[in-house]
Amino acid sequence: MSKQTHAFQAEVAQLLHLVTHSLYSNQEIFLRELISNASDACDKLRFEALNNNGLYEDAPDLQVRLSFDKAAKTLTITDNGIGMTAQEAIDHLGTIAKSGTKDFVSKLSGDQKSDAQLIGQFGVGFYSGFIVAEKITVETRRAGATPAEGVRWISGGTGDFEVETITRNERGTSVILHLREEALEYANTWKLKEIVGKYSDHISLPILMEKEEWKDGELIDPNNEEGGRQPGAMVKTGEWETINKASALWTRPKKDITDEQYADFYKQISRDFEAPLTWTHNRVEGSTEYTQLLYIPSKAPQDLWNRDKKAGIKLYVKRVFIMDEAEALMPSYLRFVKGVVDSADLPLNVSRELLQESRDVKAIREGCTKRVLSMLEDLAKHDKAPEASAEVTDVLSDDDKAKIGQYSKFYAEFGAVLKEGLGEDFGNQARLSKLLRFASSTHDTVSVSFADYKARMKEGQDAIYYITADTLAAAKNSPQLEVFKKKGIEVLLMTDRVDEWALNFVHEFDGTPLQSVAKGAFDLGKLQDEEEKKAAEDAAETFKPVLAKLKEALKDKAEDVRVTSRLVDSPACLVVTDDGMSMQLARMLKQAGQQAPEVKPVLEVNPEHALVKKLDGSVHFHDLAHILFDQALLAEGGLPADPAAYVKRVNALLS
Repeated sequence: MSKQTHAFQAEVAQLLHLVTHSLYSNQEIFLRELISNASDACDKLRFEALNNNGLYEDAPDLQVRLSFDKAAKTLTITDNGIGMTAQEAIDHLGTIAKSGTKDFVSKLSGDQKSDAQLIGQFGVGFYSGFIVAEKITVETRRAGATPAEGVRWISGGTGDFEVETITRNERGTSVILHLREEALEYANTWKLKEIVGKYSDHISLPILMEKEEWKDGELIDPNNEEGGRQPGAMVKTGEWETINKASALWTRPKKDITDEQYADFYKQISRDFEAPLTWTHNRVEGSTEYTQLLYIPSKAPQDLWNRDKKAGIKLYVKRVFIMDEAEALMPSYLRFVKGVVDSADLPLNVSRELLQESRDVKAIREGCTKRVLSMLEDLAKHDKAPEASAEVTDVLSDDDKAKIGQYSKFYAEFGAVLKEGLGEDFGNQARLSKLLRFASSTHDTVSVSFADYKARMKEGQDAIYYITADTLAAAKNSPQLEVFKKKGIEVLLMTDRVDEWALNFVHEFDGTPLQSVAKGAFDLGKLQDEEEKKAAEDAAETFKPVLAKLKEALKDKAEDVRVTSRLVDSPACLVVTDDGMSMQLARMLKQAGQQAPEVKPVLEVNPEHALVKKLDGSVHFHDLAHILFDQALLAEGGLPADPAAYVKRVNALLS
């Protein structure tokens, strides 16, 4: 066929402009697309050769080659795959949104589709070459055709392209990019290796490049060693080397992968210097097919609390890298998870917007979430060494022994962010509740689960008691805990900033309600005997006149003033109503620059305390009332509205 000129379809100019200026914000992605196309062509050949082994001709080893010529300003991507006839080149390269792979898949039926394992739809992938090239030349010959049936396709990416017949001895396709002046950085060995390592390292075919070595420049004066040399240069050796791993680790059987290989892969994708805490590797089949390789790091990154930070999951489609940090694949509260998801169903040209709407992606997200929670449940199950004889411990597998203490390490790093899931993932809320750990009034370490607490509840206790505070010391020494300590009732100490928010979404555990000791009227139910209740009622009646005066003195600060039996050693404490916002949460919102309602707490006083007894008839009643309130505020982590006035009152009484 002599040289012929063909017009692109009518909308090609508009679409080419979209491809080169808008569709690909990261220009180096062109190499990923062209290598993917080359790999796809090899997959097609492999499939067709199942019925016609002669298509391999004399080159059974499938591969992709990269080469460049700085002088000619070209970069060439060559494969020895299926290749194209002249008509296929016109059809597939002359229509911007047409894919040879899509046509190929549509011709298959039955089990052939699953056996073929083709790359998928590429759409505009080939035309991404025009991001860096002012002209593209394609030279190709279909497997099984004669050398004289080779084809050359040339276009500047404008309104038309040329096609002519050439002689080509090798089957397959060479895509020759005539680089723009501003894109000459891609005619560089190290740059190409970097891009291949980033996007195509796990293409299952070897990607080859010609080796280079340094050659010293010749002497300017051959007779004078001191006379200097011309500049040296990197020269090609004629030997070819594989620059990718040529094997997607997650596609290999788990039994063939060592722990060291798993750890090395984690370090590569996460840029972490430490080995991961644990990982899970699974192939999921069903309505949505995908492979997941998910890691939990040993240490939290510095930006863990930046909720705008994207999740660390890399998305592949049939071993082809699509995007980093695909946030649609993992909920925000698991944003610390690193790894790879390789889908068999998503299209290669999937965008972040499409990911948000895809049913397949929702299924992958749910599957990945459940798998991570299962990993954590397994670590939690084996976190503590068995409290038994050495003989019992010895029957544990090495894997289970290695898990002892691992969940505690995880929780110290990521426990606070895990709690966000209580308000974000209602479907897994029950599972998340079982994974939470706290310190308590009887256990200083953050190791107490809700289940542990329930197992130790006193007879007649009908609630799980907890308190929130800014620090562990503030929680342990809170006045609200005094009667609980006296009666030996355990109270969970919650000191993460997220606790107040998260507990708005969890009101019970396994049928037992959660009760803040700093909310609502004091009521221990069956744990408080009738004599105690009668004494409290009598004190409230006797103390009515003082309470009335306190309410008047503190009307701008306190919602109410009442007698309490929750205090033992302290004169007063502050509580809020059952459905009210805690004072700690209100402070946190204000510190974050958010709107928060003004919280007026209830002041509870201990009628048995000497300071409270002195109130009745005291000439300093007004000052004592405000000191009681401000001291109660200090005890629960707040600050007086007027610190100077508080100090002045205290000093006056001391003097």
